[in-house]
Amino acid sequence: MIASETPWRPTKAQLEAARNKSLRDIIARGLDVLFCGINPGLYSAAVDHHFARPGNRFWPALAAGGFTPRIFSPFEERLLLDLRCGITNIARRATATADELLADELRDSAKVLIRKVRRYQPKMLAVLGVSAYRIAFDEPAAVIGLQERMIGATRVWILPNPSGLNAHYQPAALAKEFQKLRREIGRA
Repeated sequence: MIASETPWRPTKAQLEAARNKSLRDIIARGLDVLFCGINPGLYSAAVDHHFARPGNRFWPALAAGGFTPRIFSPFEERLLLDLRCGITNIARRATATADELLADELRDSAKVLIRKVRRYQPKMLAVLGVSAYRIAFDEPAAVIGLQERMIGATRVWILPNPSGLNAHYQPAALAKEFQKLRREIGRA
């Protein structure tokens, strides 16, 4: 088996058992960017790796954006640390869809995320999903791109959600947004 292959696909029972589970952050001090998902999906929680559901466009967008030299498998997520990138989530608990998260839960989770960002101090926090960001950070007018908000010395950027369900951003458009972030980080 090569590194990019999924060793197994979770059953329906294993997916349901992953509900409310959390994933370990891929994080360290001194990162250029800490990518921040909304929360783990059941598939990712079942296999214990971020953005693991087949069809999730995070890993291809990361490569197309110039953050990785090739498309990584979710099972290679720890290699991101060598590239000064990390992964976390706004909310820790796994759900079938992000819509299952309550607004209060997102806002409370954002407070925990802010403490984490202050502790690790990445140059940039890149939140993957403008709708969740608007709720979690109480910024209803936020748009994709660089935000005025800073967390300590960390700048905040919003990227489109890489889920295959996000029809507003096809792969080429998603790649362009990741490239914009990469260029901005290069200027810092």
